[in-house]
Amino acid sequence: MYPNRHPAPHQPGQPFKFTVAESCDRIKEEFSFLQAQYHSLKMECEKLAQEKTEMQRHYVMYYEMSYGLNVEMHKQTEIAKRLNAICAQVIPFLSQEHQQQVAAAVERAKQVTMTELNAIIGQQMQQHLPHAHAPPIPMPPHPAAGLQPPLPPSSAAGLLALGLGSAHLPGMSKEDNKGQC
Repeated sequence: MYPNRHPAPHQPGQPFKFTVAESCDRIKEEFSFLQAQYHSLKMECEKLAQEKTEMQRHYVMYYEMSYGLNVEMHKQTEIAKRLNAICAQVIPFLSQEHQQQVAAAVERAKQVTMTELNAIIGQQMQQHLPHAHAPPIPMPPHPAAGLQPPLPPSSAAGLLALGLGSAHLPGMSKEDNKGQC
C-alpha cells in the first residue's frame, strides 16, 4: 500500500508493530499452515471412514456366517437327536450280539475327540477335493450333539457345504436323507 514507508525502529516500552505487508504475509502463512493441516486431517478422516466401512462389511459377513452356523448347529443337533431316537427304537429288535455292538458304536460316536474329527474331515476333504490344502479348524464339541457330523474345515467351503452336509449322513439311506433335508 505504502511501498516507500519504512517501519520505525522498535523502541523499548512500546509494543512491536507490524506493517500491513508483514501482517498479511503472516496471515497468509498461518492460513497455508491451517489449510495443510485441514487437508491432512480430511485425508485421515476419509481413510478412517473407509476402514469403518470395511469393518462394517466384515461385521455383517461374520454375523451372517455366525447365524448360518448357529442354525446349522441346531439342525445337526436335531438330526442327532432323531438318529439317537431311531437307534433306541431299532436296537431292541436286533440280536443280543448286534445290540452290544451297536450300543458300543453309539457310545464311541458320542466320545469322538476333536483330533479324531479333524482327521476324519481331512480324509474326507482329500477324497472329495484333492486340491484343497486348508488346515483343519479346531471347534469345541457341542455337548448336545454327540452324533454330530463333521463340518468342512474351510469357512467358505463350510458355508457352501452346510446345506449339503446333511445329505450324506453316515448310516442313513438316500431315502432317509431326503426326508431330513
